[in-house]
Amino acid sequence: MDKNIRLRLEGLDCANCALKLEKALRNTAGLEETKVNFATSTLEVASDEVARAEAIISTLEPGVGIIRGGKEPPARAETLGLFVREQKNALIKIIISLCLLVLGLIFEEQLHGAGPFRILEYIIFLGAYLLVGLDVLKASIKNTIRGNLFDENALMTIATLGAIAIHQLPEAVAVMLFYAVGETLQDHAVNRSRNSITSLVNIRPEVARVQRDGATVTVTPEEVEVGEEIIVGTGERIPLDGEVIGGESFVDTSALTGESVPRRLTVGHEALSGMVSTSGILTIRVTKPFRESAIARILTLVEEAAESKATTEKVITSFSRYYTPIVVLLAAAIAIIPPLFTGAPFSSWLYRALVLLVISCPCALVISVPLGYFGGIGSASRHGVLIKGANYLDVLAKLDTVVFDKTGTLTQGTFQVTKINPEPGIGEEELLESAAKLEAASPHPIASSILTAYGKEVDPTQIVDYQEVAGHGIVGVIDNRRVIVGTDRFLHKEGISHRDAVCHIAGTIAHVAVDGEYWGYIAISDLIKPGAAAALADLRNLGLRRLIMLTGDDQSVAMQVSGELGLDAAYAQLLPEEKVGKVEELAGEPQIQNLAFVGDGINDAPVLTRADVGIAMGALGSDAAIEAADVVIMDDDLKRLPQVIRIAKKTRRIIFGNISFALGVKTLFILLGALGISGIWLAVFADVGVSLLAILNSTRILRYKP
Repeated sequence: MDKNIRLRLEGLDCANCALKLEKALRNTAGLEETKVNFATSTLEVASDEVARAEAIISTLEPGVGIIRGGKEPPARAETLGLFVREQKNALIKIIISLCLLVLGLIFEEQLHGAGPFRILEYIIFLGAYLLVGLDVLKASIKNTIRGNLFDENALMTIATLGAIAIHQLPEAVAVMLFYAVGETLQDHAVNRSRNSITSLVNIRPEVARVQRDGATVTVTPEEVEVGEEIIVGTGERIPLDGEVIGGESFVDTSALTGESVPRRLTVGHEALSGMVSTSGILTIRVTKPFRESAIARILTLVEEAAESKATTEKVITSFSRYYTPIVVLLAAAIAIIPPLFTGAPFSSWLYRALVLLVISCPCALVISVPLGYFGGIGSASRHGVLIKGANYLDVLAKLDTVVFDKTGTLTQGTFQVTKINPEPGIGEEELLESAAKLEAASPHPIASSILTAYGKEVDPTQIVDYQEVAGHGIVGVIDNRRVIVGTDRFLHKEGISHRDAVCHIAGTIAHVAVDGEYWGYIAISDLIKPGAAAALADLRNLGLRRLIMLTGDDQSVAMQVSGELGLDAAYAQLLPEEKVGKVEELAGEPQIQNLAFVGDGINDAPVLTRADVGIAMGALGSDAAIEAADVVIMDDDLKRLPQVIRIAKKTRRIIFGNISFALGVKTLFILLGALGISGIWLAVFADVGVSLLAILNSTRILRYKP
């Protein structure tokens, strides 16, 4: 099978239709991996099977078509125009049908009965019925032939034909008319909801201005080659990733990171696609093709996210398959059994059965649930967090334990000299100079912090017999003096005498010895990130019970950071594979139900994949992070973690609210219908109202500010 491609679908306004299409396609040899996504109105299919998939779709759903090319944004002008025309035609039919219904009701006494106008009654009411119901009847017949007996078209057909059979012509027309009104309003609501959701991530740059042969040419981003130079003016979106080689500007990064504070870009800085230049003109040398750019990765991840269904979504999909047939069988039983045993008129019990059929449509559930999840994913992306699937939204909503990597996650990952402690007779400058001269040959971050603290030029060529001793430190000869910089263990290994007290100093310590004599130590700290403590406190407020840290650093460093941040536990001196083992051990504890691991996404890839949900920090530019993690926080701000958990919890509340409301109303009207209290008119009002309210409620997450 060739590589799968994603194509846009037009005319896909029915969630049941999407489920039906996906089932039919997956039951076809060669199309088993095909996906139909109602929330994004997309089709994922093997590139060499597009024609076969299109033929099946056109057969099952003639109103649904594939938009060739796949590059168009979801809310294209031509698609919108087609939608408006369809809505206009539907509205005209509804108005004419309504006029005929009103006319029939005004003269109902004259038309009804055995008089000369009886045929006129059928002409008026059946004319109104067919005007809004002909498409429903056709779809029902086609679906029945194909074995789809219990879709919404079949339910409306059975209910209305049953009403006609017992000579309830006005009610048959009313049901079909209100169903048509409901479908039109529902299509409009779904279209607005879908456009609102996709607009959050519809940040794809449309054009790029590239310099070629001394002139500036406007092309699509896909046409720009690596190494070419592009021009980005004030107010324009950067179309491709690259390096700034000319100009400077403050850029809006909110589309990528959710951060509202502009960032200054000058020559030498990295520019990412999706950023908007707000105050200047930039010349950028392209470093990545569009398909590998930051914005392309974001768009792909958001679209793919909707394809990973949450457990709730899967349950509702399965529920809808069994719910409707059960209600139909219940309706048949109500229509047949009571008249047989009680002698009651068959028509009155048939009417009650028809009420059940009208209210049994599961549209409110199968539409609102996927829209709710995709709305949550879209809302998270607006706040700078990419979630790879609706299933991870559910896990985030139920988290009770978060395990953090230390360096780069809780701390800044940049070391700084915090104390210089020489032995008596040795000056601070002398101690720092000796260490700096030796560290000049080392690429280690600790070496960089010592050189920064020294602040003077150092010539590494002065070092003789330089050697790095793994796990201990470095040694070399400078100015005919043997200098050692390293751990306490290095001092003991070399037999260098020193006070016992210096063996137990907490933190990252670089001990210095010259010609076998202990000169003192330099304390180096990895600074805690600003806002880390506040973010962890916020997680506590959200109900998380355990916050744990894993690190490869010494136990003393781990305990120091853990104490400052108020963590529940800290495990130190762990290798990457040992971190995986520790997470597995924690996940196996009975009191821990859902565990997240938060790391930098590159060094922590193994443990990210092992957690219930892996969260990569500040990983927008890292392919490894995006590949390994389930959730990607696009900037380096820990406050995004409690924000996305709030979004997940809010999404879950909205979805379960929709489910409870829809099932509650439908159960009520099933009971009212069975008891003969509710009529068909009220039932169709309830069905349409539930669907519309559920759809509108699903979009509330888009306006949520965590």
